[in-house]
Amino acid sequence: MRYLTAGESHGPQLTTIVEGLPAGMPLEAEEINQELSRRQKGHGRGRRMQIEKDTVQILSGVRHGYTLGSPVALVVENNDWKHWTKIMGAEPLDLGAEEEVKRVISRPRPGHADLNGALKYGHRDMRNVLERSSARETTVRVAAGAVAKKLLSLLGIKVASHVTEIGGVKSSVHSYNSIEELQEITENSPVRCLDPVAEKEMMKAIDDAKANGDSIGGIVEVIVEGMPPGVGSYVHYDRKLDAKLASAIISINAFKGVEFGIGFEAARKPGSEVHDEITWNEKDGYSRKTNRLGGLEGGMSTGMPIIVRGVMKPIPTLYKPLQSVDIESKEPFSASIERSDSCAVPAAAVVAESVIAWELASAIVNQFYSDRIDTLIEVVEKQRQYAREF
Repeated sequence: MRYLTAGESHGPQLTTIVEGLPAGMPLEAEEINQELSRRQKGHGRGRRMQIEKDTVQILSGVRHGYTLGSPVALVVENNDWKHWTKIMGAEPLDLGAEEEVKRVISRPRPGHADLNGALKYGHRDMRNVLERSSARETTVRVAAGAVAKKLLSLLGIKVASHVTEIGGVKSSVHSYNSIEELQEITENSPVRCLDPVAEKEMMKAIDDAKANGDSIGGIVEVIVEGMPPGVGSYVHYDRKLDAKLASAIISINAFKGVEFGIGFEAARKPGSEVHDEITWNEKDGYSRKTNRLGGLEGGMSTGMPIIVRGVMKPIPTLYKPLQSVDIESKEPFSASIERSDSCAVPAAAVVAESVIAWELASAIVNQFYSDRIDTLIEVVEKQRQYAREF
């Protein structure tokens, strides 16, 4: 499977084309809209989330609620477009009105793509960079991820996430009875945290950062249950499942680190406290006594829950802007201010779910016969049975 996205932050719409879905898979817009709504929630979101109420249009590849096997086109309109039609329009501007309408940005913001993108593409107006590099693009990545989560659910694979840290405030609760319980708790938490005490402290940290014109980051954890063993490959570097998942996490705007299982803690422990001992019983087949490696060994899934964490830096758009340099005058200035969040970690957890779900669904579709969803369900179950009896 693959997908492409197109669109600018203040353009008319965001678009993604998803290719490689099995035919016969049930899919409705409302299922995607639920995920889009989750992305817009969270304590610390800015005014943009009050303007946009993201909903998807399915424009191709689905008929009467079922995928056709052909590309699926998904569109999310930007409700704020009506205020940006002249600034972001595709038609040429009249020469006399050009500078008045364009709202040129010549002061790059530290931590953004502004300056590097301008140097790469030769843009003197850095709005050409920031409109596409904006995290608004993750809207349609969540839409694509919602499709992937639907596919995974039909295969008995569940995906969830929670926030483990915001602004130095750490959750002390990491255990849960079921993935459904985790989802219920986090959906009712303004910061998607399992720890009610840490939740309040996280919200205060976000409020304090906002009051100071600042921003804060954090850590999100994605958990996947039900993955069959042996998905991925050790044969080539570009087929390793953990490499694909790591790349997916780092591709999210503002994410700067990723780890699996106990992650970087493994560097401080002996091998006997890192690797997971293998067990076998007649009912379940092979398993692991622990899951320190996060459900991945040798570039493949082990059948244990996949545990992935990502580190999100503070959003670099600040209402107390850092110093920068005007690319026209070369004089120092405070960086330009664009509408932004003080903390988007809770929303980023939903984005992380989406990109992980996509990579897992893609790996399964690429590994097993997948022209039809009924056949894919059969072959994945056969893989699980084979692993139990091996």
